[in-house]
Amino acid sequence: MLSLPENPEFDHPAAILYYKVAHLHPIYEALTANGVKFEQKPALAAPMPDHELWMAFFRDSENNPLALMAKVRKAA
Repeated sequence: MLSLPENPEFDHPAAILYYKVAHLHPIYEALTANGVKFEQKPALAAPMPDHELWMAFFRDSENNPLALMAKVRKAA
């Protein structure tokens, strides 16, 4: 995913790596339990016609921004 930064804290010379996961909330809980500090809890980033895009942002040990993202299919 390529886009311009939405917030000043994300405006830096490195790219954000997005990890696509099947189930965001359980992974967020597991990483949090293991000491990962998230900058935000999982949040709806974009409602799409057939799914919702959810994201959660965190930083690695060198302060690089990373994100988890998951597509949640809407019930038919």
